[in-house]
Amino acid sequence: MTTSIERRNALYGNDVACYERMVEIREFEKITNAFFAAGSIRGTTHLAVGQEALALGIASTLKPTDVLAGTYRSHAIALALGLTPHSVLGEIMGKATGCCGGVGGSMHMCDTSVGLLPTSAIIGGGMPIAAGAALAFQVQKSKNVGVALFGDGATNIGAFHESLNLAAIWKLPVIFICDNNIYGEYSRIDKTTPIEDLHNRAESYAMPHMAIDGMDIHAVRKGLAEAVECARSGNGPTFIEAKTYRFSGHSRADQALYRPDGELAMWQKRDPLLLTEQDLIARKLLTQEKIDLIKSTTEIELGALAKQVEKDPEPELSAMFSNIYTPKKVSK
Repeated sequence: MTTSIERRNALYGNDVACYERMVEIREFEKITNAFFAAGSIRGTTHLAVGQEALALGIASTLKPTDVLAGTYRSHAIALALGLTPHSVLGEIMGKATGCCGGVGGSMHMCDTSVGLLPTSAIIGGGMPIAAGAALAFQVQKSKNVGVALFGDGATNIGAFHESLNLAAIWKLPVIFICDNNIYGEYSRIDKTTPIEDLHNRAESYAMPHMAIDGMDIHAVRKGLAEAVECARSGNGPTFIEAKTYRFSGHSRADQALYRPDGELAMWQKRDPLLLTEQDLIARKLLTQEKIDLIKSTTEIELGALAKQVEKDPEPELSAMFSNIYTPKKVSK
């Protein structure tokens, strides 16, 4: 069985493997949506359709020893970083085979072997955690970096400003990546935020910042590589704003009826899968026939996996009390 770290390592220097993972994420989210519509998923779930390039750009640039604290829209980044589709879908379905034993669900993914810290359902909750991890790396004199991945709405909360301020003062090796998909839940950014380019907020903390095209994996890698080099060399944090768009609603209960006519169609012309396909064909790394085969094979494999996960055992009731306390060591 392929491990998470093997899946992660397969991405480095392999653009075709990154594209295959993007296709996997897109098909995975389609299956997740179908399970939700059928009432097979407890609670809600948040899809990242259209944001695959950002996830793969991050995963193929960071090292497994770096850490990332993400959000409840976590399926894409979890799969990109290397978690197996079985472990992610098992968690979403509340199965014992899930990456957190089925007790976390859709919004809570974790696999420390590839650097994925527990994803948080709290808006902006990962930012102070990533800064804390970066502080630990700094104290340990490690070259590893912490990454906080969050949405545009999170730039309006206290934890954002607190985390950036502390990171700047202490020059922590942390990278703040804002996934600006234009909507904070159901509210368009111009209704909640007085500026368009969110990365400019880093000016308040004398922090390097940039905007990147989050639909283009090469642009993501380029921007992130600069920020990683800055952090690893001891020069402190960077704020990256990735311009993206979620093709689905905020959650699967959201039909996104608030979007202006034509907006989705406009962004779909810059579908990260389409842009990546065009690039790989132009570089003669793939043909259209091979692309079609990748898509059909992935659909078959994930379809079979979905049937398997449905049959997987659910966690025992006692599982809800696991990983809460650590045994106290009694001195003799």
